[in-house]
Amino acid sequence: MSTPCRYFGYSHAGACAKIAAIAIVSALSLGLSALSAAQSPPASDDPVPIEETRPEPVPVDATRVEPTAIVLVLPLGSPTFGRAAEALRAGFMAAAATSDVKPVVIPHGDGEVLDAFGKAKTAGARVIIGPLVRDDVKAVAAAALDFAPIIALNQLDEGTALPPSMYTLTLTLDSDARQLARRARDDGAVTVAVIASDTPLQKRFASAFNDEWIQIGGSAPAMFRFDRTPEALALLRRELAKTPFDAALLAVDGADAALAKSYVKSIRTYTGSQVNDRQPREILRDLDDVRFVEIPWLVEPDAPAYADLKHPAFPNTAFERLYALGIDAFRVAQAFADGPPDNLVVDGATGHLSLDAARQFVREGKVMRFRAGQIVPADAR
Repeated sequence: MSTPCRYFGYSHAGACAKIAAIAIVSALSLGLSALSAAQSPPASDDPVPIEETRPEPVPVDATRVEPTAIVLVLPLGSPTFGRAAEALRAGFMAAAATSDVKPVVIPHGDGEVLDAFGKAKTAGARVIIGPLVRDDVKAVAAAALDFAPIIALNQLDEGTALPPSMYTLTLTLDSDARQLARRARDDGAVTVAVIASDTPLQKRFASAFNDEWIQIGGSAPAMFRFDRTPEALALLRRELAKTPFDAALLAVDGADAALAKSYVKSIRTYTGSQVNDRQPREILRDLDDVRFVEIPWLVEPDAPAYADLKHPAFPNTAFERLYALGIDAFRVAQAFADGPPDNLVVDGATGHLSLDAARQFVREGKVMRFRAGQIVPADAR
């Protein structure tokens, strides 16, 4: 049976894109969802554990840092998040290589973020980029550090105010959900079905969509539970057949999107960017006309704005999104090096970024859709 959108009990939320290798979905802002440093179950916005060999972090000599330095603080020594941090560091340094700025990178391991920030202070940092992991962001926020602007790459819990010196620049998918809600409205939808799995990530994605949909004047979406069991799928089919809808949001993992799509048939359908994580061609064909939000770095790799930047090969799109976040993080850091700007707008590798009054960067990506196994702009004929 369908239920009101408040079924999930969330009001706004961040979400995560998947950083897959051995495990999927978790704790950062990449996809970024919830394996915390304390090994809690997936539910935040942090990168997932990657069990692969990775390069040793490069140590920093704080005594050689210029007092105007841009300092990047990352968990490069973390067995859980080191690979994700390295992808972001690579993007950050690629952007820095196109400028005259030589940023300093301070690596740390699990539970060492405050020590790393102490080194950044000793170095005379003018702006600090980091932390990356949500638990580390919480630790830095609780410490009330105020010696330099901090641009965190993850977010605090919903409803928690940022300390005066902290800003956030993230890849969490709540911004994509809100953008999709506005897009569905612009596409003429009046009634919406939201089909969501029980994972914390997808509940939060659905909640962000619902909140925005209602805020822009829509009525509460009808909620349907997605589960792969035959009984649950049969119930979903019966419930969807009772009422016609103008649009559907699939708040499900990328691997489940094609199956969920088969139950909404020709209804205009929207979903999260996890659907674009290098799925088999036969699956992509089943996703024809499904719309999602993607970062410009992935859909416009040959854009002139990226001509001077390296395009390394990564094993999955989650790492590519982190690389793009590193590029944007450096460009934002440049704007903060002489003090926080009152307003800042950046057409970045992760989307159109604008600094809001709550000191968060609002991100808008590119709305894309699948066509014959390829992705094209949503408005392409």
